[in-house]
Amino acid sequence: MNGLTYAYIGDAYYELFIRRYLVDEGLTSVGVLHKRAVTYTSSTAQAMIMTYLMETRLITSSEEDMFKHGRNQSGPGRKNVDAKTYHLATGFESLIGHLCLSDPARADEIIRLSITFIERGQTDGENGHQQHIQTDGRDQ
Repeated sequence: MNGLTYAYIGDAYYELFIRRYLVDEGLTSVGVLHKRAVTYTSSTAQAMIMTYLMETRLITSSEEDMFKHGRNQSGPGRKNVDAKTYHLATGFESLIGHLCLSDPARADEIIRLSITFIERGQTDGENGHQQHIQTDGRDQ
């Protein structure tokens, strides 16, 4: 299977996991559910998650290869997201897609790490200031 096909599967798997997580948290308003889901599933969020996972070495070298396989096959991006962010997000989805088919427990573990990362906030490492993920849906 090619990297973009894994990304297609990973996108659906990750989105469903996030939706189930939010419903399990007691959210019931569709508008609130959507707004919160975008916090986790936007291209910007996924790019930041992937950067975090690689910088902290929370993924293995073979998992990084899975990420690169999807990242390198992604196109020029979308008009509302820069190419680097789009490629990182596509690579993240490819990694999740590959793992959900080959090792679902590991896919779930990485998604839980991603949720924790988003919920505690991120620092950019260089300046130590908080980065905020856009939640208006523009970069979904």
